[in-house]
Amino acid sequence: MGSGFTEPGHAATAEDLTAALTRHLNCFPLQLVDLNNQEISITNEELCLAAIYTATGMKPLWVTADGPEQRAAVILYYLANAEAEGLPPDNYNVDTIQSLWLSNDPDHLARLDTQLTLNFVKYAHDVSHGRITPYKTDPLLFAEAGDIHFMPARIIQQALNAPDLAVFIAGLPPSHEYYTRLRDALKHYRELAARETWEPIPRGKSLHPGDRDERILLVRKRLVQAGALNQTGEDDPLYDDRLAAAIKQFQHKNHLEDDGIIGKNTLAALNTGPDEIVMKIILNMARWRWQEHELGTRYVMVNIANYDLKAVHDNQVQLEMAVIVGELQNQTPVFSHRIQYLDFNPFWNIPPSIARNEELRALRADPYYLVNRHVRLFSSWDDDAVELDSTLIDWQAITPRQMNRYKLRQDPGPWNALGRIKFVFPNRYDVYLHDTPGQDLFTRKKRSFSHGCIRVSRPLALAQFVLAEEPQDWSEEKIGEVVASSKRKVVTLTKPLPVHITYQTVWVDNQGIIHFNNDNYGRDAMLAEILFPPTPAVADSAK
Repeated sequence: MGSGFTEPGHAATAEDLTAALTRHLNCFPLQLVDLNNQEISITNEELCLAAIYTATGMKPLWVTADGPEQRAAVILYYLANAEAEGLPPDNYNVDTIQSLWLSNDPDHLARLDTQLTLNFVKYAHDVSHGRITPYKTDPLLFAEAGDIHFMPARIIQQALNAPDLAVFIAGLPPSHEYYTRLRDALKHYRELAARETWEPIPRGKSLHPGDRDERILLVRKRLVQAGALNQTGEDDPLYDDRLAAAIKQFQHKNHLEDDGIIGKNTLAALNTGPDEIVMKIILNMARWRWQEHELGTRYVMVNIANYDLKAVHDNQVQLEMAVIVGELQNQTPVFSHRIQYLDFNPFWNIPPSIARNEELRALRADPYYLVNRHVRLFSSWDDDAVELDSTLIDWQAITPRQMNRYKLRQDPGPWNALGRIKFVFPNRYDVYLHDTPGQDLFTRKKRSFSHGCIRVSRPLALAQFVLAEEPQDWSEEKIGEVVASSKRKVVTLTKPLPVHITYQTVWVDNQGIIHFNNDNYGRDAMLAEILFPPTPAVADSAK
């Protein structure tokens, strides 16, 4: 039979299936090529399958001549239920797999096996590292998305060796509470979207406690739908004290001024329906997959979108404080790392970009600008550079390019831009945590003022947490003495401490209450365009 199909009534054999699998793989343009020195990527399906089946002996992995094995059913279950992890099942050819499921034709079974393999690899990558599409769209903005070095053959071998494939697959996404709480919230808001009609609350004047307005009926209904208010059957359009208390709680969890006034921002939050919340949850689940899955028993976490830092030990928040993050044009990046040392009473080596774009302009206006800020000027960045008198240089004649050769270093002291302590985790972004003399800025609700580094409001308390398990005694008094000395001291940690810089616009606290932050960098909108592209019909209607 040239087609490879078995005759009617003839049961397929293992040999028939292996032969069909070989034919199926040989249909790929790359065939069974020499795989040495070639990058195997899930984005190249032909090469991906060739690599996997070459490594596993050119035999079916999930089906036999009698049909799919139990492990095949496990894979199909997770692909078909990918929505539980915020992933679209359509990405994993579920319909195709299901259409081949009951066939006993060896060619269909061979295709079923390769479809299970390929789509399991895709799912394993996406659920553990995040879809690679954001990285390919914008490698700078979404630098941590996906894993371009993901090895398909290795994940298949791990799956084949797993004593329980279902346990193995369930362990691929992050298992920490920040992710699992979002996953639970995703299920809740999907159910809410399915059973509730979200009637928009019309715009109008701001509503204050004591006001009477027909919109109050819709506000009360909305809070009941959201689980923020118990159903009472009230039909009085009075904005009473009970409703005001619920509104203040709603404002707090939406990162709004909790004044009880229903203005345009509060109204916009109330009009955010469950479908939109589902999308936001999915975006934030995706971000967690980009970062380390094991956060550590002790760690520091910064949420850029909430302008806050938490120090955590054994899942308990030991310390929380306000932070200042990068301004819009100098955004703080998202990544995980390890704090390796603390720099007490640090020097600040002013980055060349700041020197040429800001310091030069100020020097042209005032030649004593550096002197007044205790900044010393050196002839170059070399170790043998000589110190120069900044007041004797004609700064009007210095170009921004020429400014690059000078090294500007601010001395330790209360004037230092880094404050009294710097928490260093060397990284490609040159970002770190540090103190600041500008404590007044921490009173602002929106705190995007830095060049990308993270300024902390309670540096001494953070230092005590970071140093708590070091062999040397680092009491509050000892830290205070080191700071008061005004002498630089570098303390290297014997065990580097995990630090996670995150961007969580949606998060769930340990009481199960969902919180929403401002998308201060507009990253939700950009990521949503990538992960939720409009369908052709919607795109055409928008033209």
